[in-house]
Amino acid sequence: MQKTNLKNYLHLHLIVFIWGFTAILGALIKIEAIPLTWYRMSLAVIFVFIYFILKKKTLKVSPKILIKFFIGGVIIACHWVAFFSAIKVSNVSVALVSLSTGALFTSLIEPIFFKRRLDFMELFFGLLVISGLYIIFNVENDYTLGIIYGLIAAFLSALFSVLNGLYIKKHSGEVISFYQLLFGVIFLTGFIIFTTGFNSFDFALTKSDVLYLFILSSICTAYAFIASVNLMKYLTPYTIMLTINLEPIYGIILAVLVFGEKEKMSPQFYIGASVILITVIINGILKNKKTT
Repeated sequence: MQKTNLKNYLHLHLIVFIWGFTAILGALIKIEAIPLTWYRMSLAVIFVFIYFILKKKTLKVSPKILIKFFIGGVIIACHWVAFFSAIKVSNVSVALVSLSTGALFTSLIEPIFFKRRLDFMELFFGLLVISGLYIIFNVENDYTLGIIYGLIAAFLSALFSVLNGLYIKKHSGEVISFYQLLFGVIFLTGFIIFTTGFNSFDFALTKSDVLYLFILSSICTAYAFIASVNLMKYLTPYTIMLTINLEPIYGIILAVLVFGEKEKMSPQFYIGASVILITVIINGILKNKKTT
């Protein structure tokens, strides 16, 4: 049993490492955020659909639920567009630190959907996160737009997670993922058609782009999601939560190794980032203790 837990724990770290690598791929792929998100979701839908065929699972759900999944698909599509936009206009480190505030956004949104009182401790941690962002804003003026996009991505991620917390009670993670990815693609397709259109300039891919997109959609999206859902059977929510909080750390380290000087920030940035990351981790630990 102990060996099994160790194997699953190492598998979880691999998945979190893969999620951290997603930001690196977003920076390496040369196309802009909207085409990038469209390609990612389109290919991921195909890979998840192949998974359903191989596993002989059903995709049958009621029309009423499809409307809810459509809303989730629009939210996750906008989240990825905002996240990749943050990377394109700033860098990986800024995008990941901003995205890590999602846990605190969740603490603020959750009471509305689950009809509970707002916790004073959550407000306190929210103020700490704001102080960390204030430090970063003060010294990294060149990355202001990237931070704003990152915060939008974090908010949408929190909203998406809370909604899926309601959906997962009645539907499997794989079914939710497939329909949300599918509806996200449909939403983006409509948006592109009515704005810029599918022109060859925006959607042209280099050979390296094709390779990176394949990795992004298959390993970083379809595989990572399905594997993470399966790991919930073997690991506690606390273990999963605490490990996922390492994603920005993995991503920032990878970014420095891959991009070098472009990713090296001022000491004040790392102080602000540390305040945010430590606050998010402590908040997660305390919330877990309340539920166990």
